[in-house]
Amino acid sequence: EQTEKLLELAVSDDGRTVRVRPGLVVEIAFDGVQRSTRYPAGLTLRFARVVRYRPDKTPEEADTVEAVREAAAGLA
Repeated sequence: EQTEKLLELAVSDDGRTVRVRPGLVVEIAFDGVQRSTRYPAGLTLRFARVVRYRPDKTPEEADTVEAVREAAAGLA
């Protein structure tokens, strides 16, 4: 189900990275946030896992990287 939905949302695929347009909202649980030079957002979620899909939410209602950054700063 997830792969099928993401392929429907794909806008580019360079063989390593598939970029998708917003359309699938997923609730993610994680154990922590840390800085990372590996990812464009500059953050990585530690032990991230899918909790559930949120068909009741639109992409505009989803948290942003900035919201995660602010929440992580509040935990420090």
